[in-house]
Amino acid sequence: MLLDALASIYVAPPNFEYEVFVIDNGSKDGSAEAVAREYPQVQLTANQGNTGYAEGNNQGIERAKGKYILLLNPDVILPKGGLERAVRFMEDRPNAGALGVRQVHPDGKLQRSVRGFPSPIAVWWELIGFTRLFPQNQEFGAYRMTWFNYDKVQEVDQPMGTFLLMRGDVVQQVGALDLAFPIFFNEVDWCLRCKRAGWKIYFTPDVEIIHYGGASTSQVGAAMAWESRRGLLGFYAKHYRAIWHLPLRVLIALLSFPYAWSQSRARREGKSL
Repeated sequence: MLLDALASIYVAPPNFEYEVFVIDNGSKDGSAEAVAREYPQVQLTANQGNTGYAEGNNQGIERAKGKYILLLNPDVILPKGGLERAVRFMEDRPNAGALGVRQVHPDGKLQRSVRGFPSPIAVWWELIGFTRLFPQNQEFGAYRMTWFNYDKVQEVDQPMGTFLLMRGDVVQQVGALDLAFPIFFNEVDWCLRCKRAGWKIYFTPDVEIIHYGGASTSQVGAAMAWESRRGLLGFYAKHYRAIWHLPLRVLIALLSFPYAWSQSRARREGKSL
């Protein structure tokens, strides 16, 4: 998948100067060696162990010299001309701090890749089932945004970090990914910091990528359910510390325990989530 992702860049490269970084987090399947052999022009960093998603991305961010920085997962296929269209979108909107794009499965089925910020009240509606009962209600579906229209340009809270085009000046202003969130919620935290700094985040359907989904996290299975819970609670500890948030935070912490347990069990048994 990594080699296919790189091929989708180099087979039809963008018409502007660019650089590509691959951060290999101690893989054991020959990925780093394959990149070095097939794409010697890539700036490859081969870590000895798994430093985590946030630190791995930061290694590339720190070395990047471009006006824009694209975080791109290795299980993605870019469309021809997609990078030009994404950059043009940002150039046309000087207030845009970041951009997410339309994502589809290999069979063309839409992936729901945009969410709202996971405020305690938004996650509370999710945990007690109101999101499923009222999927078109914008209050009850504020987190998963089950009502979101993926066919038009819109301002959003947090597009999935699978493809997140960030303005370099914004990264300089608000910082890179927070290492307190090594796997999950790092891009959510970054997007919140971006918007609090006065920048807008957009979604566009004019760039459509193929995303296989879960290619990395599936390798470590059940542990990801607990890591996701830890990330959420850490996100609350950082951004929702007011005294009036405390009751909901406690309830969510309690309810998220059985939820993470059921997710973990499903992963161990190989069931789809």
